Amino acid sequence: MNACTRDEWMTIAAARLLPDRGVCFVGIGLPSAACNLARLTHAPGIVLIYESGAIGTRPDVLPLSIGDGELAETAACVVPLPEVFSYYLQAGRIDIGFLGAAQIDRHGNLNSTVIGPYDAPTTRLPGAGGAPEIAQHARQVFVMARASKRSFVERLDFRTSAGYLDGHGTRARSGAPGGGPRAVITDFGMLAPHPQSEELQLVALFAGASVEEARAAIGWPLAVADHLDTIAPPSAHELDTLRALNARTREAHARPVRIPL
Repeated sequence: MNACTRDEWMTIAAARLLPDRGVCFVGIGLPSAACNLARLTHAPGIVLIYESGAIGTRPDVLPLSIGDGELAETAACVVPLPEVFSYYLQAGRIDIGFLGAAQIDRHGNLNSTVIGPYDAPTTRLPGAGGAPEIAQHARQVFVMARASKRSFVERLDFRTSAGYLDGHGTRARSGAPGGGPRAVITDFGMLAPHPQSEELQLVALFAGASVEEARAAIGWPLAVADHLDTIAPPSAHELDTLRALNARTREAHARPVRIPL
């Protein structure tokens, strides 16, 4: 295997979680890369849905946004945005919601709204979009985020999307129909909720990563599961496919946009 970056390993580890023929509501960025890598490798029948209404899309390059024409051009169909939420997400037809976030706390709650006080933030983020509904209704949620104490925090600056709320069954008691975050994929390994407390704990590491590295990147005292797995390195096929996808994407996005007059 050629040497790979942690970002590549993270993307490949996330892609492996996705089942063939699963229905996945996809976020832009790292989640989109993982979902499309899964489609190009072990899960050719996965159904990818983007918030803009693209159903069963099969893009050749990664989209810049949910409004990227590549998504509509390669979709099985395109439906109005309200129908995506009403007839697919809220109807319980989404197996996996795949999200990113600027901040995540120990119970898998997400912030994509502001950094700092809401009324006077230091950074105003892109906002919720469809993430709160995805987090509430998807049968399970996966989250991808590079780990640092700025992103994995003791307390969110703003709770945009609900994970397990305060843990210990508070999500279930809230009436949220979805299953909540089942895996958080980082650039050192993977976190998953403890069965009772629902606090995220370390369950797997990349080869070469350590518990000490993981704890140093997390803003709360990180617990370690009784059994700690090692995530297999990327195969040559996985790595070649991801790199080819990224190369096509860079080339496509570097071309000037020409609007017919």
